[in-house]
Amino acid sequence: MRILTIEDDKRLSRTLESHLCRIGHEVKTAYLLRDGLETAGTWQPDLILLDFHLPDQNDLTSIKPLLEAVPHCHLVLITGDPDNTLVMDAIHRGAHDYMRKPLDLDDIDRVVGQVSRQLETARKDAVKIPPGIEIDRHEIVGSHPDIVELHKRIALLSKSRVTVLIQGESGTGKELAARILHRESCPEHPFIPINCSAIVPTLLESELFGHEKGSYTGAYTRKIGKLEYAGEGTVFLDEISDMPLDLQAKMLRVLQEGEFVRVGGLKPIPLRARIVSATNTDLKKRIGEGRFRKDLYFRLAISHLQLPPLRERQEDMPFLVGYLLARISHKLGHQVHAVEKEVLEKFNQHFWPGNIRELENILTNGIALTHRNLLTLEDLDFTHWKSPASHPASVSDFSLACAEKNHISLVLENSRWNILKTAKQLQICPNTLRKKISSYYLKPSRREKDSH
Repeated sequence: MRILTIEDDKRLSRTLESHLCRIGHEVKTAYLLRDGLETAGTWQPDLILLDFHLPDQNDLTSIKPLLEAVPHCHLVLITGDPDNTLVMDAIHRGAHDYMRKPLDLDDIDRVVGQVSRQLETARKDAVKIPPGIEIDRHEIVGSHPDIVELHKRIALLSKSRVTVLIQGESGTGKELAARILHRESCPEHPFIPINCSAIVPTLLESELFGHEKGSYTGAYTRKIGKLEYAGEGTVFLDEISDMPLDLQAKMLRVLQEGEFVRVGGLKPIPLRARIVSATNTDLKKRIGEGRFRKDLYFRLAISHLQLPPLRERQEDMPFLVGYLLARISHKLGHQVHAVEKEVLEKFNQHFWPGNIRELENILTNGIALTHRNLLTLEDLDFTHWKSPASHPASVSDFSLACAEKNHISLVLENSRWNILKTAKQLQICPNTLRKKISSYYLKPSRREKDSH
């Protein structure tokens, strides 16, 4: 490991250099900050031991230029000052650790050994950002067959203006998929998201269609609705299942006629925007309960995008963690670029009810609280996680439809997707089984595809 000591006490510097070289490290010494900065920039050390009191610098402002010169370096402050506020400030500025004078060789060995182990773990277990991905724009990353198929469908759908229904559990990235579809088809036009469950039903109609002055109490001016403002862009209707029934009827007419009227208005306005909707509920079940219009469903679902839950694509976990680490670190201004092996093992044991959003939240919290560039189990908060036994083994919720879907999928996998054998075991006819496979968008796993 390369270690740079910046210490004006020449006797202490020689002692440090002698001891660190003896235990197998490369060491360079500087007595002034300006010399240390020059050496750090050209030599790129793994660890800097920095004295707080230097002839040309006597405060913590020296930390920032050193870490800018060597972004992935560990910096340890050496101080004789007993003030703990100073130590907290140093860590806040990016210091990895601190040592108090007079230095003890055991203390030096502890700190150097800790940094050395972290560097070794990072080299061995680091998960890198996927090549070709820009961290400043959000992507759906992964190599799972469902993710590959999703990108193919988005590419094909970007060439047309058909309505699209995006389905998937909460936190799987439905709005992100809609934004990518918009970016690939009409990036020069607005993307307008509307959460149908977050707006009071009485205001949702005005939000969508706009209103004329005086159309109702409080309508003091004309308002342009989101459908009109979007122009030739995309209107994303999130949580479409929560749209009130009376508004569903009006939305159906908009899609059928390709035009709408402001509340209180008379003049039809052409609909030029693409409508993309999303839900994490079973719309067919809602239709059966009389809570969603069947005719609107078929208008919204001319084409589908299905996002898989995180627990079904765990081979993507290293890929996802690497991408999220890079993006979150960039956003927070940290330099965390790896997780230890035990973290990935812990992640692979979790059920992930919150999917990608839950993964992003736990990594963000860990990165915000660590002062290292490697995330360990100690950095992450698992207190809110339930034990694996508390989650259903094969269903994501307790709905009858979800239980049926998962049971059919399980029997199909066990029979290696033999339709006749599966239908016999389920005590249904093969045609009914095929309809259910189509209805639930079931597909063979990668293993089954490879075996055929």
